[in-house]
Amino acid sequence: MSVVSLAPRALYEEVAELLRQRIFQRELEPGSWIDEVKLAQEYGISRTPLREALKVLAAEGLVTMKMRRGAYVTEVSEQDLDEVYHLLSLLESDAAGVVAERASAAELKELAGIHAELEAAAANRELFFRINERFHMRLLEIAGNRWRNQMVADLRKVMKLNRHNSLLKSGRIEESLKEHRAVMTALKRRDAAATVRCMREHFANGLEAAA
Repeated sequence: MSVVSLAPRALYEEVAELLRQRIFQRELEPGSWIDEVKLAQEYGISRTPLREALKVLAAEGLVTMKMRRGAYVTEVSEQDLDEVYHLLSLLESDAAGVVAERASAAELKELAGIHAELEAAAANRELFFRINERFHMRLLEIAGNRWRNQMVADLRKVMKLNRHNSLLKSGRIEESLKEHRAVMTALKRRDAAATVRCMREHFANGLEAAA
């Protein structure tokens, strides 16, 4: 049997991931100018893969390219947030309804396990958000529409630009947990309509906290 060797990840993709994480961690603040010369020197690369990486991030909405001014970390407006949350609400509530109807007992048990981790992480803001994202993405995987999954993944990258603001709202994590419990209860009952409704309420409340 022949062995298939996989091509290594392109340099610009590695650079894009490094910059993506720096944006999410606020090392590169929203609205800040991206110094291409400094970054190229820091990473020991030419500006060509760096510019390709910036194109990737621009396509994801994380970077804004300005004519004759270079690249900037995207600033998320209230309208941006409203539009992103609206689409996420539609896509993820639809997925949740599918899961309520079609998921296996083992898959629902897996989601319940992730939810239990979420409950345990309530005091750790960063861990809470990582587990929360894992819950949502796993639910999407179980629903099984790769086009929807890709759209949600891209939208969630934009949402992360503002996530720390929503975290600072007093009591938001506790409210989010309460909403997740309602989603899990509806899922376990196999009540698709209730699951859709609970997920939409979750996103509506998330938008209110993020604004």
